[in-house]
This record gives sequence, C-alpha cells and structure tokens, in this order.
Amino acid sequence: MNRRQFLECAALLITGATAAQAGFALTEEQRVYLATAPNYIARKADFLSPEQRSTLALLTETVIPRTETPGAIDAGVPRFVELMVFEWFTPDERAIFLNGLNALMSTTLENFNKPFETLGMEQRTKILEELESEASDSLWYEMGNAGMGEEVSDAPFICKLKELTIWGFFTSEVGSTQVLRYEAMPMTFDGNRPLDKDDSSWAGQLL
Repeated sequence: MNRRQFLECAALLITGATAAQAGFALTEEQRVYLATAPNYIARKADFLSPEQRSTLALLTETVIPRTETPGAIDAGVPRFVELMVFEWFTPDERAIFLNGLNALMSTTLENFNKPFETLGMEQRTKILEELESEASDSLWYEMGNAGMGEEVSDAPFICKLKELTIWGFFTSEVGSTQVLRYEAMPMTFDGNRPLDKDDSSWAGQLL
C-alpha cells in the first residue's frame, strides 16, 4: 500500500466517510486493512493540550470558515487533524507540525498579547498569509506535489495544516454531502459533467 492509499484509509477511519463519499475506489489491500483496523471514529483525541487544541480548531476554521455552508469545526476537522498528526504522521512530520503550531502560538502572544483563537478573522487570515509567504519556496507549492506526496513530507507547518484541513473537510459527511453534492450510488469520474455557474462540485469527483 503506497502512502496515498494509506492516508485514504486514515481519512475513512477518522471521519467515518465512505469510499464513495470520498470519491475513490478501494483496492483489495485497503479493504483488508480497513476490515482489521481500530475504530478511530469513536476514539477520543487527547494528544494536544487544551490551549493547542483551541488554537488548532480556529486555525482550521480560518482555512474553511462557516459561511452559508458549514465550516471546518462543523465537520469535525480539528479532531481529524489531531488524530492524523499523532497516529499517521512520521516522527519528523509530527515534529514539523507541532513546532509550527507552538511557534504560531508564541508569536501571536508576542505580537498581539492574546491567544490566536481570540483574534478576529482578518487578523487570523493575515497570520496564515504571512506563513504561506514564508513557505512559498517549498516544493509543496509546485504543480502536482500538494496532496500528501512523499516528496514533500518535509513541507512547512502551514502546508500540512491546509492539506489536512481540506482533506478532512471534504472526506467528512458534512463536507461531502452539505458542501459538495453527493449521490448515493457507485461513483465514477466524469470530466465532462456539466455544472451551472453557481453549482458546487460532486463528492464523487473530489479526488
């Protein structure tokens, strides 16, 4: 099982989505793995401190805020990200993520004299934009690399945060049924599927 297939299994285990909702078909190896894997859906995520968890929640909500559609918190993305970091990341990837999270928390206190989660949306967005600017030379931003690629396992914190937030949101039940459009039928990719101007995409075409 390659890294992408492994992470697809992680998304299914943690979010409770189905392969059809997530938009991919399982290999035989993935089906066997999922049949014997622990139940992550019911598992309590308790790896982070309360302060870290609050910051992470608002970070994911800054990436995908609630508007007329649900946001990252509504979809349970903070819990997904926490479990992915501690249960599925390599030690080096986990260190990058935690060091980045802790650095953001410290810098926010120094610059604003209050925690990240108490800042307004405009301030939170600006902080993430600055992190993106600092990380812009990462291979993660090159075409075709974003999306859990092995060659960018050392991508900066902001890249890993965005990657996990988007992955977790659109493989969740909320993301794939309330934001994307979902049909309860076997999914196939149709690159010519017509969309009206204001239509959302289909859950079956996510990946």
